Amino acid sequence: MKRLLTGLQPSGELTLGSLIGGIRQSVAFQEEYDSFIFVPDLHAITVPQDPILLRERIKKNVALYLACGIDPTKNTIYLQSQNLYHTNLSWVLECNTYMGEASRMTQFKDKSKKQQNVAVGLFTYPILMAADILLYDADFVPVGVDQKQHVELARDIATRFNNKYGDVFTIPEPLIPKVGAKIMNLQDPTRKMSKSDTDSKGIIFLLDSEEVIVKKIMSAVTDSDNKVYYDMENKPGISNLLTIYSALSNMEIKEVERKFSDSNYGNLKKEVASLVVETLLAIQEKYKSFMEGDTIEKILEEGCIKTNKIAKEKYDSVLEKVGLGRV
Repeated sequence: MKRLLTGLQPSGELTLGSLIGGIRQSVAFQEEYDSFIFVPDLHAITVPQDPILLRERIKKNVALYLACGIDPTKNTIYLQSQNLYHTNLSWVLECNTYMGEASRMTQFKDKSKKQQNVAVGLFTYPILMAADILLYDADFVPVGVDQKQHVELARDIATRFNNKYGDVFTIPEPLIPKVGAKIMNLQDPTRKMSKSDTDSKGIIFLLDSEEVIVKKIMSAVTDSDNKVYYDMENKPGISNLLTIYSALSNMEIKEVERKFSDSNYGNLKKEVASLVVETLLAIQEKYKSFMEGDTIEKILEEGCIKTNKIAKEKYDSVLEKVGLGRV
């Protein structure tokens, strides 16, 4: 099987949009690839974090991914910070990366504009990302369009290194997933539902209570037409509710339109709320069991042992190529 590597960012609380738009694709990938999934906790600290909250969120998010269907027997799951070879290799790669390449990264430009004092780590983290990928000879890295540039940088660094020192690294390919259902903010259906939004009224979090879920969906912004059909341009609120129902019921949008063709907006919202509650309560039950036991610790420990062995072999070969290591 080809190897696939992906990261689970521990920033922000996971949302219904995270489940439908991303996590479900990771669940599908585990059937097709030798899947490596890591928590990029070192990347998380490129911007200020509350240490206690960050540590809690790392465990919570791993538990939620497991509860959503990520199978630890089909994935190698590990923490980035528990493997020192990531940062060690990153330094070697930094010494083989040009300033012009690093300064062209659009993510750095976008994120740095939002901060008064910018950390050096925010500038160099795409090179650490390259190390994350190249350590494990990943064939594919699933990324959104906004992250594709980082995989291309990893390809450029690996190609230059191989040409200079001999074949060491597998050249990774960005894997742009098929466009999943994009879930929009319930209060502003022209914007994507985002875990980074400061106002949570339009966001359904995976750990929201039944009461909160129902309240948020029943309060979703719609329009005055009171006719249920899909038209994202003219009826974004209703279209968003239809998209949610379609994704969770595995029905085509057209089927959902027919189902609710004679319904008013209130009935549609009740049905969507019921399905969301049913889906998330099942996930929350599994989540609780993962959080209560020591399953997560054991999974991460196994992942740590396995990936340190693989990473050491790759890092040692890199040191030998550049003239470092044992003499």
